[in-house]
Amino acid sequence: MIADDPVPARPAWQRWMPVLGLRGRLMAIGVFGMAVGLALGGVVLLAALGFVLQRTVDTEAFRTADAVALLAAEDALPDPLPVAGGQVRVQVVDAQGRIRAASIDADRLVPMVRPERLDRDRRQRLEVPAERVGLAGPVRVVTVPAGTAADPLTVLVARSMADVRHSTHVVRTILLVAFPLLVGALAGVAWRVVGATLRPVEALRRGAEEITGRAGAGRLPVPASGDEIHRLAVTLNGMLDRLESGRVRQRAFVSDAAHELRSPLTNIRTELEVAQRLADRTDWTAVTANLLADTHRMTRLVDDLLLLARLDEAPPARGTGPVELGALLAEVAARYPASPVRVALPPGPLWTSGNVDELRRVLANLVDNAVRHAYGSVVLAAEAASAARRTVGPGAGSYHLVTVTDDGPGIPVADRERVFDRFTRLDDGRARDEGGAGLGLAIARELVRRAGGTITLTDAQEQHGLRVCLLLPATAAEEGPQTAP
Repeated sequence: MIADDPVPARPAWQRWMPVLGLRGRLMAIGVFGMAVGLALGGVVLLAALGFVLQRTVDTEAFRTADAVALLAAEDALPDPLPVAGGQVRVQVVDAQGRIRAASIDADRLVPMVRPERLDRDRRQRLEVPAERVGLAGPVRVVTVPAGTAADPLTVLVARSMADVRHSTHVVRTILLVAFPLLVGALAGVAWRVVGATLRPVEALRRGAEEITGRAGAGRLPVPASGDEIHRLAVTLNGMLDRLESGRVRQRAFVSDAAHELRSPLTNIRTELEVAQRLADRTDWTAVTANLLADTHRMTRLVDDLLLLARLDEAPPARGTGPVELGALLAEVAARYPASPVRVALPPGPLWTSGNVDELRRVLANLVDNAVRHAYGSVVLAAEAASAARRTVGPGAGSYHLVTVTDDGPGIPVADRERVFDRFTRLDDGRARDEGGAGLGLAIARELVRRAGGTITLTDAQEQHGLRVCLLLPATAAEEGPQTAP
């Protein structure tokens, strides 16, 4: 048996962070960031303070050394050298390392800096051991060239850094004491601020809980802050509106589908019950014909519902191949009697891109609808893009125009958009179809959209009738038509 791979242990912070909750995690991250920032700020402050104090010591030492160097240049060095303060030692050393003059507390035999460390041509800053100078350490020594070319001298000024070290220690102690107190105070402020910031989120949660606990539509409270939470609430309300709209459409769709299926099922049940009661007197040939008609009606309805469901889920499939519109119109019209269906073929081939089966289904649905309502004439026609531009308008410049025209009662202008909704059938004579479920135009519009075109309803050129206009993308042919023989 193969042992399972051991699960690596998670770091401690990953184990306890989820327990804190969002507010606690945000506060912990914020306080940690502030603590790191304050610590870095304290380190920088201490470094800057030490640097400034050291530069101050060096500046004062150089000022003293420059004053002594002026006395040496005038050959007026007093002995001992006058120096203010008990933490300063001054020596004047010649080229052989002998001490020419010194302050009252300085050593007169041993130079404060070893001769090999001295550079007699430039000013220096040096650190020397405290015991060599006799001051509390650490000790800072500056050197300044003096004298003349014939008698070069070097002025050494030593100053104790004890005061600088003490000042830095005091500041460090204050920071170490104040740092935890400041972090604690900031943590309390951060807890309140984060809580106030997350209050709109809690309001959204309560609103969502109330919406979940009751039936029907609802809206989340929108804060007036205009920030990310405001935009989130607006987006969520838009999502809720779309979900509610989809739920209403789904409920209506299921209700309409159940209603449409109830009629053929009721007819089938009635036919069978009557046939069972009549027994030997039943005309089974007629019963079978009626049952087959109702079965075909249910089959068409179920097929249409499945097709619409696939169209709702599947992405648009544009540009699947070239289709020659003239051949496709002739193929569809061949399924119907010569009267009333006629075809007005274009003078030359018209190519579009799309799925030939879907375009064939579109034309078949439109012709079926036209034949069902026409008084005596249905005309299929196709026009090239140039002719479509003249007929429809400038917007049809890159589209071929396909029309299905009948001489039936037509559709009122106010209802021409509504008839594309699913299960929509008007109350006038045009809607009293024989077995239609009101899905043909809905399917046609979805398939035309997938092909990259549009479908509209207009009045026929004659006194009455309806004209269905399809605008399909015009494209160049790369191979023969897809239409089946």
